[in-house]
Amino acid sequence: MTSRTGRSVVVERPGSHRLVTAAVPEPGPGEVRVRVAAAGICMSDREVYDGHRDAAYVRYPVVPGHEWSGTVEAVGAGVDPGLVGRRTVAEGFRACGVCARCRCGETSLCEGGYAETGFTEPGAFADQLLVPARLLHLLPDDADLRAAALLEPAAVVAAAVRAGRPAPGERVAVVGAGTLGLLAVQLLAASSPGELAVVDPRAARGKQALDFGATEAHTPGQAAALEGRFDLVVETAGAPSTAASSCRLARRGGRVALTGMFTPGAEGIDPVHLSLSQLEVRSVFGAPSAAWSDAVRAFSLGLLAPAALVTHEFPLEAFEEAISLVGSGSSEVGKVLLTP
Repeated sequence: MTSRTGRSVVVERPGSHRLVTAAVPEPGPGEVRVRVAAAGICMSDREVYDGHRDAAYVRYPVVPGHEWSGTVEAVGAGVDPGLVGRRTVAEGFRACGVCARCRCGETSLCEGGYAETGFTEPGAFADQLLVPARLLHLLPDDADLRAAALLEPAAVVAAAVRAGRPAPGERVAVVGAGTLGLLAVQLLAASSPGELAVVDPRAARGKQALDFGATEAHTPGQAAALEGRFDLVVETAGAPSTAASSCRLARRGGRVALTGMFTPGAEGIDPVHLSLSQLEVRSVFGAPSAAWSDAVRAFSLGLLAPAALVTHEFPLEAFEEAISLVGSGSSEVGKVLLTP
C-alpha cells in the first residue's frame, strides 16, 4: 500500500536544498505516478545545484533528477490501468507532440518551449514522480532498475550513434570515457567497427573501455598521432578542447557527433579545417523519442549493460554528500545514484 506521504530533495536556489515531506501526488489526466527505484546524478544536476546552468534551462525551486527508473504505482484518468506494476523509464523532454519538429519525430527540438523533468518540472530525487504516460518506455518485468537508471544518458548516446550512422568495419573513436563515453563504447561495439578507439587522460577509464569492447585506448597526447584517421568520432567529454580535437581526429569526409555540454570559452572548431576536410558535424542535446527506443531496446537485449558504471549509492538524506562526489575529478567515482 502506498504511503500517504513522500520525500523529495528540493533545491530552493543555488547552493541551498532541503529534504521535504509532503502528501503523495495524485496523477492527473494522462499522467502516471512512478515509485522511483534509482536516480542518477550527473554534471547537469551539479550545475543546477551550483547555479551554473543557463537560466533558460532551469527553474528554481526545483526537484532535480532526470536520470531515473521506477515502477508505475498509479494512473490518472484516460491512462491504461494495466500500466500499474510495470517497470519503466521515461523521456525527460516534455515535448508538445504537435509542432512541426515533433511531427517530424524531432522531439528534442520541440518548438513549444523548453520543459524537462528535473530542470523545469519536478524530477526523480524523490520517492515518487509524476510524468505524462505518453513519455513512458516500458522495461522487461525482470529488468535491473538500478542499471536502468542510466538509460537517460544511454538515450543521449543513442541519439549520437543515430546521427553518426556507424557502418560495420569503420574506424570509430570515442573522446571521453565518463558515463556517456563508456555507454557509447557499448553501443558502438554492437555495430561491428573495424577499430574502436577511446581517448581519455585517465588510464583506469581507458582500461574499463577496453573491457566494454574498445579495441584501443589512448591519452589525449597519444591521440594527436591519430589525427585524420577515423570515419566517425563521438565526443562525450565536453572539455574545453574536445570539440576541436574530435574534428581533427576525423578523416576527410568523416563524421563527428558532439554530445558534451560545453561552457563559454571552449576552443572553437577551425573553420578552415572544417571546410577543407568536408566534415559532417552534428551536436546532440537530449534525445528524441526514437533514440530512447533504441537505448531501451539495446538494454532489453543485453547489448547495453550499464550496471558496471555505478560506483556509489546514497539515500535521499545523503544528497549533499552524493552530489559533492559528482565532478570531483576522482577516477574512482563513476555513476552516483540516489536510491529512495
